[in-house]
Amino acid sequence: MLEIQIIRDQKARVISGLKKRGFSDERLQILDQIINLDDQRKDVQTRLDSLLSERNTLSDEIGNLFKQGQAKEANDLKSKVQSIKENADSLDQQLKSTISDLDGLMVTLPNIPHETVPEGKSAEDNKVHQAWSGKLPILPEGSVPHWELAEKYNLIDFKLGASISGSGFPLFRGKGARLQRALVNYFLDQARNEGFEEIQPPLLVNADSAYGTGQIPDKEAQMYYVGLDDLYLIPTAEVPITNIYRGQIIPEANMPVKLAGYTPCFRREAGSYGSDVKGLNRVHQFDKVEIVWIEHPSKSYDTLKLMVDHVSMLMDSLELPYRILHLCGGDMGFTSATTYDFEVYAAAQQKWLEVSSVSNFETFQSNRMKMRYRDANGKTQLVHTLNGSALALARIVAALLENNQSANGIKLPKVLVPYTGFEMID
Repeated sequence: MLEIQIIRDQKARVISGLKKRGFSDERLQILDQIINLDDQRKDVQTRLDSLLSERNTLSDEIGNLFKQGQAKEANDLKSKVQSIKENADSLDQQLKSTISDLDGLMVTLPNIPHETVPEGKSAEDNKVHQAWSGKLPILPEGSVPHWELAEKYNLIDFKLGASISGSGFPLFRGKGARLQRALVNYFLDQARNEGFEEIQPPLLVNADSAYGTGQIPDKEAQMYYVGLDDLYLIPTAEVPITNIYRGQIIPEANMPVKLAGYTPCFRREAGSYGSDVKGLNRVHQFDKVEIVWIEHPSKSYDTLKLMVDHVSMLMDSLELPYRILHLCGGDMGFTSATTYDFEVYAAAQQKWLEVSSVSNFETFQSNRMKMRYRDANGKTQLVHTLNGSALALARIVAALLENNQSANGIKLPKVLVPYTGFEMID
């Protein structure tokens, strides 16, 4: 959630940022509504504080009068205190209502894009930050997409998964399951080598956690909800891992905080259709290793580069062609200040598939979660939060199968062989 003080003090910057996200002049009127409600909140809070202070002073005076035997004077003041209490209760209700109205508007505002975010309305306007400089794979005649390879080598059973759960829930078996496990372990080992603490978090979270990272209310319709227990299945490990520090004050000396975790992820992906959802291209359940970095505000953009470099290293080690896109204002996620997407080239489909998003959220998430650090002067400040997929497995597996196929089988990258225990899928 945006900081109200930023809206008040940097209104021109906020307007410019929201316009980059596609806000019309009419939608921008919400900023004046927010400032007016905040003024009302301050006014009501001031009057309430004044009444409470007066009530406390009179209560002390009443106590002293009773001690001095002046019961009549004390009882006269008690009636005044009762009147003050009634007025204070009324103001308290007014304050709660104003705060509720204010929060209701604040949660509809997305993060402000960083100044480097490209202009644009949709994915078509994303800027290529780093193009693939090598040659794209040229496959032998008769090559097929990954869903056919999965069936040929008995790696993934899409039909059985659909029978057990529904479409979008693939069932991995044999070498397919071992490849999944190998990728997870390899990605976690690389994160640990870079100083990330490994976390195994819960797979269901409560509404406070989902709100903290910005999944609700913005993406609530895309989340699986367990109504009986009022819990949500996580769409990414970002949610439970970032919430580890919700409501906490982190000593500045303990920063940065670097966390990594593997989880299955669950997304409804409502409205998806066509060739983009075939096979592993878009599924409701997939495995992912996530890296989360909690950083001092002055260092977060240097950290973002380190995270992009880490994901690039993983892609290079898997010997997969990839490119990096800098998302434009119109295609960015609700909570992000800037995002870099990694896309892998799946040769049989001749498509670029997203496999990672690396984002800096600045104070958007930490403001919701009240996640702060204490600086050298003892003052608390909001931290910056960042995260990235390192990596999401489904489309990585799709590209590994498609790009490495031959008449003899599918040859895996060298870095995975110690983890799989085999070099060829045949």
